[in-house]
Amino acid sequence: MVMLARRLTHAVVVAQLLVAAPTFAQTVTTSRTRTHVETLASEKFEGRLTGSAGEKLAADYLIGELKRLGARPLPGLTDFRMPFIFTAGSKDGGTTVTLGTETPQARALSFSDSGTVDGDVVFAGYGLVVPESQNFGYDSYAGLDVKDKIVMVLRYFPEDADQKTRGILARYADLRYKAQAARQRGAKGMIVVTGPRSPNAGELVPMSFDTAIAGSGIVAVSVAGDGGMKASGRSLADVQKELDSGNPHVAGFAMKQRAQITAKIVREQQTGHNVVGYLPATTPTTAVAKPWVAIGAHYDHLGRGGAGNSLADKAQLNQVHHGADDNASGTATVLNIADALAKQPRKRNLLIGFWSGEELGLLGSNAFVTKPPVPVDQIAAYLNFDMVGRVADNKLTVQATGTSTVWPKLLEQANVAAGFDLVLQEDPYQPTDVGSFNSAGVPCLTFFTGAHQEYHKPSDTPDKINYEDLDRVGELATAILKRLMDADDAPQFTKVEQKQDSGGRTGLRIFTGTIPDYATDVKGLLLGGVIGGGPAEQAGLQKGDVIVEIAGQSIANVYDYTYALELLKIGQPAKVVYLRGGERRETTLTPSARK
Repeated sequence: MVMLARRLTHAVVVAQLLVAAPTFAQTVTTSRTRTHVETLASEKFEGRLTGSAGEKLAADYLIGELKRLGARPLPGLTDFRMPFIFTAGSKDGGTTVTLGTETPQARALSFSDSGTVDGDVVFAGYGLVVPESQNFGYDSYAGLDVKDKIVMVLRYFPEDADQKTRGILARYADLRYKAQAARQRGAKGMIVVTGPRSPNAGELVPMSFDTAIAGSGIVAVSVAGDGGMKASGRSLADVQKELDSGNPHVAGFAMKQRAQITAKIVREQQTGHNVVGYLPATTPTTAVAKPWVAIGAHYDHLGRGGAGNSLADKAQLNQVHHGADDNASGTATVLNIADALAKQPRKRNLLIGFWSGEELGLLGSNAFVTKPPVPVDQIAAYLNFDMVGRVADNKLTVQATGTSTVWPKLLEQANVAAGFDLVLQEDPYQPTDVGSFNSAGVPCLTFFTGAHQEYHKPSDTPDKINYEDLDRVGELATAILKRLMDADDAPQFTKVEQKQDSGGRTGLRIFTGTIPDYATDVKGLLLGGVIGGGPAEQAGLQKGDVIVEIAGQSIANVYDYTYALELLKIGQPAKVVYLRGGERRETTLTPSARK
């Protein structure tokens, strides 16, 4: 009641400020909002995983709504669907291993390169290497020559080490990291065996879903059993027991046998679909700068949570992740905004985008701005909506406000009627689709009502959405968009520098200012952009560069890069080797610190 009174009190003021901004018919809009959310988050849509049947059903629903609004496919296109190809997983295509005279059951690791290698086998314990920066001496390769050989390592980390040691070693026990360590030392293959003292003793490593799907630059497999250890005259159980104390001085050894590995990886390509349409301007656009304004939200979610980003507990495994707030709420808001603006005069075209693949790394929006059917430099502004259905204490967070100087005033004016307690954040480098448009130089805003305990769980259901406040988010954004649609001039883009801490406190970590492109499978780290004012930009790096080496460590993929950051130190320059247009170049990057 207090909020309603406040909105009525300011009715006259907002009319003067917003110049005939559209109003919502509250009952009709709320009814339609609930229908949108309940439909998209229903069991029938099965969590809307990118590339799935549920995604197709959601796309069909959205296309039906676009047609109802009178929207059209973008100029030059005949369909609202805009497909993009992505790598959805890996499977084994018939991997084989020969160890001496044995042919154990084998399976490729999900990140392995395909190929055949043979060579002498060297046992390297757990294959763990802890960077010197951690002030903890542990190197499984100390005293070993593995160049042009095949390394055998145990899965996991020492079982009997004290809690502190286990905590340190666990950070470097990821099999990708072990593969990188072997490759950096010249090994041409890696065999993983699960020791008899470990969980899943003697079993093969599953080929789990891997969102980046980039090869590790080495042939890597797991084998069942003891990995042929008895041929070396030793028991794997005894060898593992020696290592399990965590004593870093327990050395590896040559196994006195050869191995041949043939790894066959089948990358599973799938197609995801953005759904994009537009409402044409109602008057000629020749007199306005940048004749497009865009709104968008991702409509995909996690399916049944099998992609590794679910936060469900064991009791919820394989259940439909409904994604009512994330992001049926944002999708419904975009539909409602388009519905309101469809009834208004428009000096600009309104682009309406529903992105897929956001949960896998902004795949859909990145595909759109990489090959845009509408020139990105003709888009005056982009407004994004991600998780806007759980307003608490009347607070609404608006991020990316630093991308143009016009935003604070527009938000203040529009909020007179909406009446939110706004939290403004300049930073556009957010883990949502606004990042794609910011990297393309488009002034942006993204709306967000906060995280909650149902995030990425099956319990994110429609009954928990605050529909009245969800509609208020739409009202606020519609008022802003109306001003953008009516103005002759377009907002000027401002490149935001990443806010950094000054250092000297605990809890800081390395900051390089790079924005990886997770959607493209290349050898190296492809930069989707660099953060304004950050170390990467200062080093001369830019979008499209491919980092292949940093601080002496070769980089085959984004995982290698993440691990290599452990070698860097705040304030100490590091050599970076990168490719630009196929040309090999070098620069020096000096990392800084941030929270």
